[in-house]
Amino acid sequence: MCSVPQYSMADVSEHCDGTSCWIVVSDKIYDVTEFLSKHPGGIEIILEHAGHDATIPFESKGHSNMAYTLMEQYCVGHLIEKDRRFKPKETTTKM
Repeated sequence: MCSVPQYSMADVSEHCDGTSCWIVVSDKIYDVTEFLSKHPGGIEIILEHAGHDATIPFESKGHSNMAYTLMEQYCVGHLIEKDRRFKPKETTTKM
């Protein structure tokens, strides 16, 4: 698991081009700047989501388990609590 700093979506939005490209997938932040030229689907699809949450587009493309594993090396942090979309479900105890 990625154990690094937390950033807001405002912080992420500042990294929105080919010189500094961050995306969010499931509340984790990835600096994919160095990966852009290696992406099998091309640079454009990542840049389309640069500085934004890319969870739905990423997951809808049916990426392999290897893609998820590869992503971890690009993880730079997590979203701060108030900006998270995929919060863990709270457990309730019945009395």
